[in-house]
Amino acid sequence: MARFRGLSPTTGGLGAVTSPEQGRLAGPLSMSVANLCHRLQSQVSARTAAGFAEVLRRLGAPLQVAVAGRIKSGKSTLVNALIGRRVAPTDIGECTRLVTRFQYGTVDRVEIVFTDGRKQVLPFAADGMIPAELGVDITTVSHIEAYLTNAVLQGMTVIDTPGLGSLDAASVSRTEQLLGAAKHRKDEDDEGSDELDDTSRNAVAGAEAVLYVVTQGVRADDQQALAAFTAATASREAGPVNAIAVLNKADTIAPESVEGADGDIWKAATILSEKQASTLKPRVADVLPVIGLIAESAESGGFTSADAEALRQLADLDDDVLQTMLISADIFTSWECDVPSGTRLRLLEKLDLFGISHAVEAIRKEPELTAGALRRSLLDASGLEAVRQRLSIVFAARADGIKAAAALASVTALAHASGDPGERQRVHDAIEVLLAKPEAHQLRLLEALTLVASGAVDMPEDLSEEVLRVGSNADIGAQLGKPGAPRPELAAHALERAGWWRSFASFGATPAQSRVAHVVHRAYFLMWQLLREA
Repeated sequence: MARFRGLSPTTGGLGAVTSPEQGRLAGPLSMSVANLCHRLQSQVSARTAAGFAEVLRRLGAPLQVAVAGRIKSGKSTLVNALIGRRVAPTDIGECTRLVTRFQYGTVDRVEIVFTDGRKQVLPFAADGMIPAELGVDITTVSHIEAYLTNAVLQGMTVIDTPGLGSLDAASVSRTEQLLGAAKHRKDEDDEGSDELDDTSRNAVAGAEAVLYVVTQGVRADDQQALAAFTAATASREAGPVNAIAVLNKADTIAPESVEGADGDIWKAATILSEKQASTLKPRVADVLPVIGLIAESAESGGFTSADAEALRQLADLDDDVLQTMLISADIFTSWECDVPSGTRLRLLEKLDLFGISHAVEAIRKEPELTAGALRRSLLDASGLEAVRQRLSIVFAARADGIKAAAALASVTALAHASGDPGERQRVHDAIEVLLAKPEAHQLRLLEALTLVASGAVDMPEDLSEEVLRVGSNADIGAQLGKPGAPRPELAAHALERAGWWRSFASFGATPAQSRVAHVVHRAYFLMWQLLREA
């Protein structure tokens, strides 16, 4: 059986492809896989064909991004910031123990999905959030579907997960099952059924990309979680193409504890993020600092004109008094001043001490600053925009390759689950024909990248870094390690590296290394052709 585990960047500049049967497809690679599924449906069992139908549905759906991390890492707060609406509960409750999928809908609604397939519609709470308590036995609940009329969700489904490392084993199990990490045994008694069995269902149910949330210290179980966490289907591992991490709660870092920070909190967070990136690579493409609480308040409507006015009053206080108040939360709320203690407590809940300090400084620099401008200043200070840009580069711009690769892995897993050697061979042959086409080379490249990143193919460190660079960037200059270089220089370098990798594949490489080298050689050659013809 052909193994397909890699995720792939898209070919640049290609728009989405639409099919009346599959809905909006991300691009030509997704269309190729969709066509493969259509051709195979009449050649496989009814159950496998039903699985292929689900693969087709997923191909036409938005990219599914799971937000994962340890308990109390601020995942739900970050989800709210990304969506731009405070809808995911952040306090511990029944809802935070369940997987919640936020997707686009024409009418706002919440659906509880039970393990037996039943669904129950639930209204949003009075504050606009999913109710913390659902009023049902959560041991019978599979997950929650939240439909929102939100433009962000038209291009990306966001999956909020319970914290990994939680003491609640049932919550972790539900997370693993929905995201595709759990292993399931096929029920032999269901051989004659044309319904999707658990194995088949989980083969196509996984998220396609991961946003992993860490706090100050990357623990061993964070690395283990990333290693075991499947960003998509068929147990493909998270990697530098479909996974990024964020260092949340960056404002809680003590700058004096980070060498080179010079007492600056954001500089300390940036240095620490870079260290964490080197620790977590190649599991993730990057680690970016962010302050989820400030981002949520600024982006989801939580910051109001009344908050801006309260901050303006604080800015009028003597500097010595304010600096003393900002030493701790207790002093800030208990100090005697004209701003009511309850108002200060509300500011703490929305911005914490760092956000309050930043806002006051901004007001003192520009006394006429409007509430809207102050909100934008806070949003800039949160680091959310950099995270969004990275999400766009790593996920959105590569949705075609990511979804096509995930779909191929699902097709492979469904054929394996069938138990029919003939069916497995037919699927294997069809995938090999597809991957042999020049336009499918991006899928080959990312399969090679994942093999190297996961350690399945051992490469010298410098060559591993080159494979990762070529496979995990969408821009040709970045792929060649020469961002911003003139086109003739890029073309010459691409041709030189193509020749080097071809020689390496033929002389000195192990058989496994040689297979990777041939793919990398082809990637460089195609880049050279593109640069020469442009």
